[in-house]
Amino acid sequence: MSEPWYKSGLQFQCKQCGRCCTGEPGYVWVSETEIKQIAAELGFDRFRFESTFVRTVPGLGKSLAEFEEGDCCLFDPAKKTCRVYESRPVQCRTWPFWKRNLETANSWKKTAKFCPGCNRGPLFSQEQIDAQERKIEI
Repeated sequence: MSEPWYKSGLQFQCKQCGRCCTGEPGYVWVSETEIKQIAAELGFDRFRFESTFVRTVPGLGKSLAEFEEGDCCLFDPAKKTCRVYESRPVQCRTWPFWKRNLETANSWKKTAKFCPGCNRGPLFSQEQIDAQERKIEI
């Protein structure tokens, strides 16, 4: 197996700009454990949280709900941050080290144009990046 193009590592520091939480529609997959953790952080019981903030995607799983324009229901537009940053889902925690963003140097460059935290901040080693990438298939 050949070494990935990012073998020397990549820099990333979340700027909490909210760009990855807003904009085009999509899915933020959540597990039952994550639903319980987020509900607790917001002070909801699990069932009330799920009925308000989670949607079931038939045959695929559960995703956080979105507003009509695609913004995540847990994004606070006034503060420009996630309302549950400390207990955000693994999909959010692993950004931008997703398979599709790491396929080529060009795909990373494209991600960096979108995300101001890419190529800034601490250097993540190839091992750290690969560990994040393995946590989720996106």
